[in-house]
Amino acid sequence: MSLSAAREGEDLAAKVKFLSRPQAYAPAPRRVEVRQTHMSWLFLTDDRVYKLKKPVRYAFLDFSTIEKRRFFCGEEVRLNRRLAADTYLGTVALYRRGDGGFSIGERGRVVDWLVEMRRLRAADMLDERIGRGQAGRDDIERVAALLGNFYAGLAPERAQGGAYLAHLVEEHHVNRALLSRTDLAPAALAAGPLAAVEELLERVRPEILARIAAGRIVEGHGDLRPEHVCLSRPPQIIDCLEFNRAMRIIDPFDEVNYLGMECEMRGAPWIRPVLAEALRRRLAPGPSADLLRFYGAFRALLRARLCVAHLLERPVRQPRKWRPLAKRYLDQAGHELGLAP
Repeated sequence: MSLSAAREGEDLAAKVKFLSRPQAYAPAPRRVEVRQTHMSWLFLTDDRVYKLKKPVRYAFLDFSTIEKRRFFCGEEVRLNRRLAADTYLGTVALYRRGDGGFSIGERGRVVDWLVEMRRLRAADMLDERIGRGQAGRDDIERVAALLGNFYAGLAPERAQGGAYLAHLVEEHHVNRALLSRTDLAPAALAAGPLAAVEELLERVRPEILARIAAGRIVEGHGDLRPEHVCLSRPPQIIDCLEFNRAMRIIDPFDEVNYLGMECEMRGAPWIRPVLAEALRRRLAPGPSADLLRFYGAFRALLRARLCVAHLLERPVRQPRKWRPLAKRYLDQAGHELGLAP
């Protein structure tokens, strides 16, 4: 590890330590819950959430400088206000005081940026409601209406639509590379779905191109999952993928079908047809059955690949979680394709 990387790690650790203390905030909350993701640290107070982006750089994102983190904090707020205007409050500077300590409210030298959000009730998140059997049809119809209005109001991405098809092709190649590695994945289980998706992609390619030409591709959410949907009134859909615009260029039916698939895997298969029917009413014509099969199987394989990719981290977080979860997604890919178990 280089000296600069070591210093950066120490600096991040000091920021996390400061933001983990109730005294960092005014007024001071009773406690601060700290959570870590692959790209961020989250600090949950009584009624707020503060997100600190890690100073990392990958092929698909770059948070390596203060200026870039400030930009992407702003982008996170701007983009998420499209579907969660009541939740995303703004960006907040983190200062280094003259005595060497940190401060949110005082002045000093700006050393980082935070996204400030209103804290949502965990019990109202869609994945939690599904788990308790408390997601109602009225709830899902409100979410469907929000999404339908959102997509209908977006400009067509004809010029960037080719990037959507290129993304599908490139990501499938990466899926194949990782899911074929026997040291990471249940490769024998992946072989059939990978081959079937490859064949299906060639079959539906003309339809995808036609949907691009017809203006059906838009700049959507990019990571539409049940844990990002809050069944409040009005619903709030959070955690839009802010760091890479190309990954937000998408067919709304692909995105909503993915949400429905994730709900199905959590035990609520009835949600997918409700979402699909609402979207068809708002954005007809929808894709063919073949294209929807491709969308579902492709997303299941992508999620399986993201699971096993965690095994390449050092250190591996939750090492016993990823292979069984990847197998569930591979099983789901087979289900989407109608392959025999």
